[in-house]
Amino acid sequence: MLSIKSGSAAVLPQGVLLGNISDEEAATGCTVVLCPEGAVGSVAVRGAAPATRETDLLAPENAIQKVHAVVLSGGSAYGLDAASGVMKYLEEQECGFPIGGAVVPIVVAAALFDLDIGSATRRPDASMGYSAAASATAKTGATGNVGAGTGAAVGRFLGPFCSMKGGLGVASVESGSLLVSAVVAVNSLGNIYDRESGTYLAGARMDEDGKSTIVEPLEILPDLFAAIEGMRANTTIGVVLTNAKLNKSDASRVAAMAHDGLARAIYPVHTSFDGDALFTLATGELASQQDAVGALAALAVERAVLDAVLSATEAYGLPSARSIQNNS
Repeated sequence: MLSIKSGSAAVLPQGVLLGNISDEEAATGCTVVLCPEGAVGSVAVRGAAPATRETDLLAPENAIQKVHAVVLSGGSAYGLDAASGVMKYLEEQECGFPIGGAVVPIVVAAALFDLDIGSATRRPDASMGYSAAASATAKTGATGNVGAGTGAAVGRFLGPFCSMKGGLGVASVESGSLLVSAVVAVNSLGNIYDRESGTYLAGARMDEDGKSTIVEPLEILPDLFAAIEGMRANTTIGVVLTNAKLNKSDASRVAAMAHDGLARAIYPVHTSFDGDALFTLATGELASQQDAVGALAALAVERAVLDAVLSATEAYGLPSARSIQNNS
């Protein structure tokens, strides 16, 4: 029996904690996923403009086997500083690899670009990362305009102020005892597509006959070469979490398969102007086949993307999917 839940109803694997901190005035924030006992981790980067930290150590051939936290942040590359605060928090909890009388937490991170929505000079920093980690709980909590999704936008190929509100989404999929969850911050060049309705929920807008409508990307993108520099401001980042027992090679394959969920819900995706990156963390409670985990991961990521835009509210001059539905 397949169980799919989104938003605050979604569940996380046992031992995984989720925390958010938002700077609503500056339109930015960060999201922290903690695994205090450590989880086998990997990553797959499919966008061409990533902002990441410590991703090399997640390669299957490298020595580190477990990760203690993943940070998803706004603020572009500046926001990667939030990971330092998470390290400090975990050190205080004596969580990490014991080395030479100290502990070294393994904290990986990815950041999205939100500097053009709010303040370009107030970005997530170490203190915000610390606060997000300290607030982490086993519950998913609110989604939408929170954490790394605070200043996120979608359909950015016509510029930030022809876009719509993105956000942070969470979803979980259970098949028997196997649980796969996804936490995704959606800040995409592309539009957000709902396969069930066959429509775009959110995306780039143009005014036609006095009414603002979501445009079809393929009708617009071929003529946008002159504006190409202004498009370098996107990226969807996230974490897939599972109770399955995986090694690093398995986790790498799951992370790659999870990107299918982005491809189902974001159009276009993985462009030269996105830094799309998905991490996988496996807590190792349940023996499972990696392809089954990967298939559920793609579904969880897709549903988390939809949750991000459906939970988002109008802000910073950007309409949301919810506000457009209410006005239609």
